[in-house]
Amino acid sequence: MNESHPTIRDVARLAGVSHQTVSRVINNNEKVKPETRKKVEAAINRLDYKPNAIARSMARGKTRTLACIAPNLTDYTFASIIEGAEQEARNRGYFILSSSAADADSFADLIIELVGYRRIDGLIVINPYVDKRYEHIPDNFPTIFVGDDSNNKNVGWVALDDEAAGKLAVQYLIDLGHREILCIKGIETDACTQDRTKGYCKALEEAQIKCDDRLIMTGDWTATSGYQDIMNALEEKISFSAVFAQNDRMAIGAIRALRDFGYQVPDDYSVIGFDDMPLASYFDPPLTTIHQDINRIGQEAALMLITKINQPEQKTNSHRLPVHLIERKSTAPFNDRR
Repeated sequence: MNESHPTIRDVARLAGVSHQTVSRVINNNEKVKPETRKKVEAAINRLDYKPNAIARSMARGKTRTLACIAPNLTDYTFASIIEGAEQEARNRGYFILSSSAADADSFADLIIELVGYRRIDGLIVINPYVDKRYEHIPDNFPTIFVGDDSNNKNVGWVALDDEAAGKLAVQYLIDLGHREILCIKGIETDACTQDRTKGYCKALEEAQIKCDDRLIMTGDWTATSGYQDIMNALEEKISFSAVFAQNDRMAIGAIRALRDFGYQVPDDYSVIGFDDMPLASYFDPPLTTIHQDINRIGQEAALMLITKINQPEQKTNSHRLPVHLIERKSTAPFNDRR
């Protein structure tokens, strides 16, 4: 144990709890049992654990520094959101520290480091419900969620209207005459996956088309998963004429799989993606897709956070941003060439 400068993990060892539990006590999380809280507080006092980073940070003056935490920094969508947030923050005289946390444990450590020792004024959290990371956010600390609604009235959020977007994509394919539309979902726990799938089902139901579970396959946002899902569907002889992939990368994987099976897009199968990545118009064929202004999502999040910091008495706002469809050459009217 480091006697001269005890850490949160030293406190956890002495109290016989996890460092996440210590984090929850420091953050005044109401879910900690009273007897557990007493053990942690006793350990803090015995070790003279200082500073109580979050409490001190919240008591200090503004630093004009924000933090944005994403599950990773390599994902195109996450990186673009952070870029938009940085642009807006700089325009308003703020600086953003961007970091990644692969899981709730890493997130808990970052909260202690960023909110406390680095003295940030506010926090943007991308995909807060991907796990239980949201539980480690200090009460009443200026925070904006990105990608998910907030269950906390004090936390604002900005997200796409993913359900409407999913419905828009599938309705477009239905209008082209397609009735058997295969859906490649993203990661099951992501809110956008669930909402886009709801939109898919709603479009089918409104067209009086049965929502067939065999036509709903799960990917992981990678081109490889899109490829494998289509290969599996073709090998199992599942009947479909169009594909709605919930991001562009899975759509590209789907197109490759169809070609490897000897089919042409869009002559034999139509494929629509989601995101409108910068390279989408250069794919072969150019990809029909749902366009989302990812950069704007980050800008909105930063603007909302800065407003919350400077006008804490105002009601926390939330935004659900619209999307639109970009028609290119990966989709065509239904035919029975297959």
